[in-house]
Amino acid sequence: MPTHTWQLLVLLLFTAACSSDPSEQAPADDKQLVVNELMEAPALVTAEAAQVEQSEVRGNDQPDSPEANEPFRVTAAPGTTRKIIYHANVRVKVDDLARANARMDSLTRAFGAYVSDASERREDGQWEHQMTIRVLPSRFPALLNRLNGLGTLESKTLGTDDVTAEHADVSARLATKRALEQRYIALLKQAKKVSEMLEIEGKIGEVRADIEATESKLKTLNDQVAYSTINLSYFQVITLKTPDAPVLSFGSRLVQSFYSGWELCTNLLLGMVAAWPLWLLLLVIIWSIRVWRRRRTLSEASA
Repeated sequence: MPTHTWQLLVLLLFTAACSSDPSEQAPADDKQLVVNELMEAPALVTAEAAQVEQSEVRGNDQPDSPEANEPFRVTAAPGTTRKIIYHANVRVKVDDLARANARMDSLTRAFGAYVSDASERREDGQWEHQMTIRVLPSRFPALLNRLNGLGTLESKTLGTDDVTAEHADVSARLATKRALEQRYIALLKQAKKVSEMLEIEGKIGEVRADIEATESKLKTLNDQVAYSTINLSYFQVITLKTPDAPVLSFGSRLVQSFYSGWELCTNLLLGMVAAWPLWLLLLVIIWSIRVWRRRRTLSEASA
């Protein structure tokens, strides 16, 4: 009896050992396959799924590979191109403005630029031409250097504006407003009351107005980034000639003398009238002298 018991016990242990090995090996193999798949295709698996798989593998006390010890990271998108606006103000003194105009026409064509605004004026002894040039940012420095050859450089200022954050903000707000518009449109389709329809249509109108304003701002930013701006002013100094004095004939001189004499008499009469206080004072003095003489004569006669 004891012999049969030992044989039965050994048989049961052997059977349990044989059945336990495959059952323990299979989960380990399955977990290893999952890890390999995650390592081969990281772009198709989220970070949360990778962490779950790694925790399951570690929970079964399987040896960790060097890659498994590192935190899972989704491949980041390439960096956003910076949105930079380039602008410059240039003032040049030229010897021949007409020749400078022809030179600028050839320069704008050669650099693929265009003139968005231009004006010309003559004042204060100067003939000045002003223009606003738009050119690709890649050709902006070269065109600036060529402008120095127009004449004598009076002044030059350069500047840049980084609008990357502003551009991203405007783009995000535009996407949000468009999504809001679609939600309002969906609500409009579900509305059954006229009052609800009118209220939703009013909201849609407000959102669309905001969308148009945001699109206009985004378009302006894109245009300023796509083409750099150069405010160019070049001028030519103009020598003003003094006209020669005209030669007058005798008759003209006689008439001019008559007018001069008449003007003198008029001024003299006006001056005498303007001096009336002096005339009044003079009359008082003369009257006082005459009274004094008369009294003196009477006193001598009585003596």
